[in-house]
Amino acid sequence: MDRRDCIETTGNRAEAFEAFDDIPTNPNLGRTIGDVINARYGRRDVLRGMLGVGATTALFGTSAMVAPRPAAAAEVSRYAFDELGWGNDTQHHVAPGHVAQVLLRWGDPVLADAPAFDVANQTAAAQLGQFGYNNDYVGFVPLNEDGSRGLLCVNHEYTNEEVMFPGLGRQDRADFAGMTKEIVDIEMAAHGGTVVEIAKAADGTWSVVRDGAMNRRITPLDTEMTFSGPAAGHERLRTNDDPEGMSVIGTVNNCAGGMTPWGTWLMAEENFHGYFWTDAVDAEGKAVPDSGNPETTSYGRYGVPGRWYAWGREYDRWNVDAEPRMPNKFGWVVEVDPMDPTSVPVKHTALGRFRHEGAETTLAADGRVVVYSGDDNRFDYQYKFVSANPVTGDKAQDMQLLSEGTLYVARFDEDGTVAWLPLVHGEGPLTAENGFADQGDVVIDARRAGDLLGATPMDRPEDAQPRGDGTAYIMLTNNTRRTADEVNAANPRAENAFGHIIEIKEADGDHASETGTWSILVRCGDPAVTEVGAQWNPETSASGWFASPDNCAFDADGRLWISTDQGGNWGRTGKSDGLYGLETEGAARGTSKLFFRCPVGGELCGPYFANDGHDLFLAVQHPGTDGTTDLVGFGRDSTFEDPATRWPDFDPAMPPRPAVVVVTREGGGKIAT
Repeated sequence: MDRRDCIETTGNRAEAFEAFDDIPTNPNLGRTIGDVINARYGRRDVLRGMLGVGATTALFGTSAMVAPRPAAAAEVSRYAFDELGWGNDTQHHVAPGHVAQVLLRWGDPVLADAPAFDVANQTAAAQLGQFGYNNDYVGFVPLNEDGSRGLLCVNHEYTNEEVMFPGLGRQDRADFAGMTKEIVDIEMAAHGGTVVEIAKAADGTWSVVRDGAMNRRITPLDTEMTFSGPAAGHERLRTNDDPEGMSVIGTVNNCAGGMTPWGTWLMAEENFHGYFWTDAVDAEGKAVPDSGNPETTSYGRYGVPGRWYAWGREYDRWNVDAEPRMPNKFGWVVEVDPMDPTSVPVKHTALGRFRHEGAETTLAADGRVVVYSGDDNRFDYQYKFVSANPVTGDKAQDMQLLSEGTLYVARFDEDGTVAWLPLVHGEGPLTAENGFADQGDVVIDARRAGDLLGATPMDRPEDAQPRGDGTAYIMLTNNTRRTADEVNAANPRAENAFGHIIEIKEADGDHASETGTWSILVRCGDPAVTEVGAQWNPETSASGWFASPDNCAFDADGRLWISTDQGGNWGRTGKSDGLYGLETEGAARGTSKLFFRCPVGGELCGPYFANDGHDLFLAVQHPGTDGTTDLVGFGRDSTFEDPATRWPDFDPAMPPRPAVVVVTREGGGKIAT
């Protein structure tokens, strides 16, 4: 499958990006996580979905070995809500006893001088003051003691022009024939992020504070950023508009992220490769490598240029023919101080360059900060960063912590141990002889460094959520490109469309440890279909199992919540993407319950619990787009004029709009208690 195949076989840009993730760029596939699982548990049994007693107990706990218990004898769930029924329709749904309020939608004004949204007369100037598109990560910074006022920090991952602009249609199928510079600028203004003040009323409803002093849009159109760490000022970051290699305009494809202990917001740059253009293409529209460009090998490992947007036709900085080093300025983790709207965001190169799905933080035993981040591509790696110095409590000093430390990549071994391999110049194969002249080269080409160190290729490591006791949960979303002879990459099943979740226990309960143990929490998919090979606690209902875990979060009571992203493949399950409570401990380990369902074609992002679990922020991305050919009664691709749903407005003049939803308990109280 190449770029053209992705375009021709998918219904919209969201599905095309998902399909592009099926194309591995990692040549180092000699020893995958599937091989490790097969060696540890027996390949034949894994393929049959029939692990032995010892292996099943190790993977899922003793509850996996017993028949479903009568309801009266079942352990009381820590997730105290009546489970939703599964399905897929044009609405969103939340568990009974809870309220889901649409708080912010694409185009809503977030700056005091921004105009009201006019979908038929969009401009870049207006979009720069309005809420961006495809909201993904959501964070919250309280501004008062009870958390009734705070700053919402939201990533805007990408745009879907086929449902954004009237009469435009799918542009990557039409060689961008309808694109103009103004539309390009609107797309750029709709990317990036938003900081906006919100307030909670006495009745529990939330609203936007339009004149909030810290309200801000961050975009790839106009926001200047700088660099820190070993690649800051590096020769490979020097461009025509920045001969010092220390600045860049903007950030793109900001997927998941994190909030730091000192109150800043981390924006992860994921599929940055898709934004870069070249005029050198073959008859099928595939980029032709420039053998004279010293970055060609690096480009190949990262999939640059993807040519998914027409930005490089209008701006040299997105065109690798004019600016061959510009892609090296993307693929990082960006730190933003939401409390200071004049601050310059920083791209921290010490955390490595790859397709970052997220950047969740925790503290090591000695107070150093640890950041977990997955590289969201099939057959790529799981990473973590450990700062050189501990958190001090002084915000100005702590904002320097991500500039210096050690980046590690994971190797999962057959005996159930995980080794964190340091990506340090001069150690092992990371030398000049192998193309790494300094640490800057190592972090710029973190993927290739991981190849040489023998890291374990994974199946699209997405979000990773650490817990304070040295545990971390890694979301592995799916891999449909496995054959029976090539079972690998975090999914021990051929043609696995469903993914699973790995639990890591760091040695001595310390997130800075270089070793630990790993096990499988759940193997996703329908447990009633033997061929799927799914594994859940028997108490999981027909509504409770899920596919394609993506984002995750702990609430104030230490309960794990999982959001899903099946892309255009939700027809395989019949279920909308949604939010699930997943038990991680005791006899109930591996039991899942459905709490929230997206409207058709939407992906659930976030989630973020605030105010001791009284408020839950969720982001619904690209509603009405993915897999709409499978919606009974609709059965076709969505367009601006003919969408599968008009959620959340249900206005005949308005297309579907990505939106942030806030969930509260009816009458108050903690979520799901």
